[in-house]
Amino acid sequence: MASDKKVLYTGKTHTTGGRDGNAKSSDERLDIALSSPGSNGQGTNPEQLFAAGWSACFIGAIGLAAAKHKIALPVGLAVDAEVDLCLADGAYSLQARLNVSLPGLSIEVARLLTDTAHQTCPYSKATKGNIPVEINLV
Repeated sequence: MASDKKVLYTGKTHTTGGRDGNAKSSDERLDIALSSPGSNGQGTNPEQLFAAGWSACFIGAIGLAAAKHKIALPVGLAVDAEVDLCLADGAYSLQARLNVSLPGLSIEVARLLTDTAHQTCPYSKATKGNIPVEINLV
């Protein structure tokens, strides 16, 4: 890891049992049961957690983009994230869609904000070139 970076925050979790286990954060704010996708388990799954984290971060990146371009964000800004767990030729992979709602903004302005956000959001940067990602305006 680069030593010239300033670490702003480190999320720490302890997970046991894998997809059918439990994850707990070091600060105990998160204590969640995990279940495999499609199972009858009562917990969430890693794909849902990733979708929640990415969509929250992406909204923050949209806010930064709006401030940079001096654009007021609309009430009702929302991101519906969809993270697919895929299987092909015996190998697992992910793909994702971020469905962004920016009510009242023109398509051009909304696209400017989402394109800028996708270039600055840490989750988008982490997935760039690693998984297929679609950014849709809805």
